[in-house]
Amino acid sequence: MNNSKKEQNAIILAAGYGIRMIPINTEIPKGLIHIGDEILIERLIKQLHEADIYKITIVVGYMKESYNYLIDKYDVNLVENDDFMVKNNLHSLNLVRQEINNTYIIPCDIWCRKNPFLLDGQDSWYMISDEINHNTNLKVNEFNELIRSQNIENESSMIGICYINNQIKDKLINRLLEFDNDERYDNCFWEEILFEDDKMIIKPRFIDSTSVYEINTYEELRKIDSKSQSLNNEVLTLISKELNVSTHEIYNVEALKKGMTNRSFMFCCRDKKYIMRIPGEGTEKLINRKNEAQVYNLVNKYGISDKLIYINSVNGYKITEYINNSRNCDANNINEVKACMKTLREFHKLNLKVSYEFDLFGQIEFYEKLRNGNKSIFADYEETKEKVYELKRYIDLQPKDYTLTHIDAIPDNFLFYDDKVKMIDWEYASMQDPHLDIAMFAIYSYYDREQVDKLIDLYFDNNCEKSNRLKIYCYIAVCGLLWSNWCEYKLALGVQFGEYLQIQYNYAKTYYEIVEEEMVKSV
Repeated sequence: MNNSKKEQNAIILAAGYGIRMIPINTEIPKGLIHIGDEILIERLIKQLHEADIYKITIVVGYMKESYNYLIDKYDVNLVENDDFMVKNNLHSLNLVRQEINNTYIIPCDIWCRKNPFLLDGQDSWYMISDEINHNTNLKVNEFNELIRSQNIENESSMIGICYINNQIKDKLINRLLEFDNDERYDNCFWEEILFEDDKMIIKPRFIDSTSVYEINTYEELRKIDSKSQSLNNEVLTLISKELNVSTHEIYNVEALKKGMTNRSFMFCCRDKKYIMRIPGEGTEKLINRKNEAQVYNLVNKYGISDKLIYINSVNGYKITEYINNSRNCDANNINEVKACMKTLREFHKLNLKVSYEFDLFGQIEFYEKLRNGNKSIFADYEETKEKVYELKRYIDLQPKDYTLTHIDAIPDNFLFYDDKVKMIDWEYASMQDPHLDIAMFAIYSYYDREQVDKLIDLYFDNNCEKSNRLKIYCYIAVCGLLWSNWCEYKLALGVQFGEYLQIQYNYAKTYYEIVEEEMVKSV
């Protein structure tokens, strides 16, 4: 054994969701992808062993249980990153910062033809490919320093493998701790700590671009190994079947980060674009997929939604045609909001019927139960709930024309294109008072009262009865409480919504007071 290797160790970062690897990552985490007859992370471990490096720590998060077998097989140490959904790998590395001492830091998605851990020399370095990359702002200057600038023409490719010796470990450990405690760096890669004044504090080390591959996407995997067993993916097989194409005709796969409930991605096939929806964590408890399929098949007949290609009434997988040159409604553009209210009113006038309804107060109770006895994060929740429930009496007394209602009629679910407007995402659609949709649009848009009143006037063409306006105020309070409970359930699953949760809860409190004031005035 090389004596210099005895004191070395390795940290493999494998906690991330790997959103760009969708849809492969719906079944396996990125580190367990197959290349040839090997698993990606196992190849890295074997190459470390070949270099007499046996002390290996792997930081896991997404599908963490999938990596447990490595403990017995290779005697590695697994460390869990429970915040992988809201923080990047800078946080992962900080969790194991005390392990940094003559250490290789390695991303789990690297495939190296030659063993990169047999390199001579004990100086710290960061691996750079000799391939030109126009998607970065990095360059090696004449002093063999890696710098970043906005005025670079010939950019360098960062590989991700790094060696940190004991001479600079303390400095980097301190910087890790400092950066990880600063929320500005929550979405940063760990390499941020290597830069001072836009210059990397360690030297670059070049490697031939043909001997190392970073595998971030489905198409990169297919390029390096078109016969990889990881390409035998349920979602890809489904797309292939429904569009009657081979999986090799599926290209330009791109994750769509928008959406509070689902993981969706866009893809191309035979010069057409599509969107594939894969339901997110916990949605099987929130959405009745059989009901959703019924709604989609109904509204699809009227051309008011995006074109449905496929929907599964059990698991919620859905394929729709992508609408080219489309955009979501801008809630601060009065003309676009006016068009949305016109579209919403026309949809309601269709008076479509389904066999089930959306029970507002029943859903609040349902979301509470999903918390499994855990109290709300809001100390005054019970008091707020009691006040909001007082509004039920007024709501029940008001006349209503029950019809199919979108329920989630938020600006993001209105698409503009070619002077037309489509409504999308009908997961919650049910029989309800259509005026509920106005309240939903308002609270998602974070409207103040003046904006709320303007929205109501747009829907009713400036002819809204006072009783209806007051009823919509009630709906705003109830829906605020409803969605704050929804957020609390998702929070328990590790899904964060930032200020959205607090804002929805504030609507519940504020609009109860508004209704109370208006009722006193009318007495």
